[in-house]
Amino acid sequence: MANSAGDARGSELEIRKKLIRSGAVDVIVSIGSNFFYTVTLPCTLWFFDRAKARGPRRDKVLFVDARPFFKQVSRAIREFAPEQLEFLANVVRFYRGEAPELDAGSETMLTQHFLGGGYADLAGLCKAATLVEIEAQGWSLNPGRYVGVGARAADGFDFAERLEELNEELGSLNLEAQALEQQIATNVTELLSAA
Repeated sequence: MANSAGDARGSELEIRKKLIRSGAVDVIVSIGSNFFYTVTLPCTLWFFDRAKARGPRRDKVLFVDARPFFKQVSRAIREFAPEQLEFLANVVRFYRGEAPELDAGSETMLTQHFLGGGYADLAGLCKAATLVEIEAQGWSLNPGRYVGVGARAADGFDFAERLEELNEELGSLNLEAQALEQQIATNVTELLSAA
């Protein structure tokens, strides 16, 4: 689905409410851009499971942010590496209480993210949201509302310093723009007087 479908209002909101309340919405995965040959926009994968409505996960939906996971195939195409795809599938398996599959080499990724060997909500990666939480978010199925942002490594970025640099650059560009504007006005005046 297009990302907008997860937050759209009007009749689409009513359809989402019914789907969520039915217990059939199982997993929502946010995918980055350039994963499809015909569409470059990011999208959201919706997975349904009607049997879930009769089980212990009836009142929950798993949200996964898979946008950081990709392998660049070409300038315009991305795809999941086998171990990344297996890792994301294992997040869902953990959530469902199933054993992980490790054939594609996702064990290292699982160990890094799930130290206890079972499912846990992880900021920036996954969150099992309750219907109460989903209703509080206006029945949105946008994973970003639930997953949040993960911990970032220190990147040495000083916001105030960078803002000051950009402000100085803007000042010099504005002066240059004024000089060019004056030159254009002078050139137009000369052209009009010569005609």
